[in-house]
Amino acid sequence: QVQLVESGGGLVQAGGSLRLSCAASGRTFGSYAMGWFRQAPGKERDFVAAISWSGSTTYYADSVRGRFTISRDNAKNTVYLQMNRLKPEDAAVYYCAASRITTRRRGEYDYWGQGTQVTVSS
Repeated sequence: QVQLVESGGGLVQAGGSLRLSCAASGRTFGSYAMGWFRQAPGKERDFVAAISWSGSTTYYADSVRGRFTISRDNAKNTVYLQMNRLKPEDAAVYYCAASRITTRRRGEYDYWGQGTQVTVSS
């Protein structure tokens, strides 16, 4: 069992930056791949980024590649999403999730956090 708690969301101007954190409970965090997803009002929950258990492999959605960076610190049971050059279309609730495999597929994630709101003003 893995429990996930996101933090770091907030209001930022377009072009600004935010860093999201996801703290995990449980001694098995290091064995899970982690992902970030986002959901805007009226839309589906979309893949943003994923990182393997070791941190050696990362995947990004085309819309965020080059602006967002996913990383993890297994000693702190935490995964991060550094978001730079934010755009109004990045506004959404951001969720972290844990999976046994490194994947973009939402259905492969077993555990989810409660989400953190990111608002980007134009």
